[in-house]
Amino acid sequence: MSEIIKTEQLTFSYPPDEGKEPVQALHGIDLTIAQGAFVAVLGHNGSGKSTLAKHMNAVLLPGGGKVWVSGMDTSDEALLLEIRRRVGMVFQNPDNQIVANVVEEDVAFGPENLGVPTDEIQRRVAAALKAVGMEEFTLHAPHHLSGGQKQRIAIAGVIAMEPACIVMDESTAMLDPCGRREVLDTVKRLNREKGITIVLITHHMDEAAMADRVVVMDSGNVVMDGPPREILVRTEELHAIGLAAPHTVELLHGLREDGFDVPLDALGIQECAEAIARAL
Repeated sequence: MSEIIKTEQLTFSYPPDEGKEPVQALHGIDLTIAQGAFVAVLGHNGSGKSTLAKHMNAVLLPGGGKVWVSGMDTSDEALLLEIRRRVGMVFQNPDNQIVANVVEEDVAFGPENLGVPTDEIQRRVAAALKAVGMEEFTLHAPHHLSGGQKQRIAIAGVIAMEPACIVMDESTAMLDPCGRREVLDTVKRLNREKGITIVLITHHMDEAAMADRVVVMDSGNVVMDGPPREILVRTEELHAIGLAAPHTVELLHGLREDGFDVPLDALGIQECAEAIARAL
């Protein structure tokens, strides 16, 4: 499987406040993400996960090291437009990405800026809204939609640019549980049915459990990397860097300490309930 994003010894520092030293946010990150993968990047506030995300489509440029998108160096200004065609970003607040007063016009905004012909824009808008389950809202005003619906419109706007990868930078953080579920179901379907690479930046363990791979960051470093069933059961290591394991794993861990023979990697609620029932 080919790689879509690769970082090599990536470092980045934010400019210092007056009289203070620069704040180094990333410390030599080496990371490769394959085309078609669904990767969750976990970490507490200040871990560097959002800074890493912003390097994936050149919102930020490396202070040191390199970032490549489909083999293109993000530091090459001549490649910037093509890089942002390949990797789209969905941010935390959907209101910051909605630019039009009608849903179809908002979704069309990205392709129009890319110079896509009108007929092709119409096709892309219709396909993108269908992909996120929002086709019936084509002529609605975005500001009348729920948080989850707005975020799905933001995702549709990115899809209409036909990226190979979508980076979700804490895109569910401002949503209620229903809105979070809408958005996560949408991105899972896009990954499964269309082969779009998904990089989900989050601090929600239940979201990370849905991914194929989990990358855990702490203090600007990658400290764990692997499948959810291997990473999310490392409760003591997660606690040490200020993260809780998924609720199911925490429950199973407590039962184990009380002498029950239960597996720690029953991540789903139903799977966890069945494991407990067998132990009883």
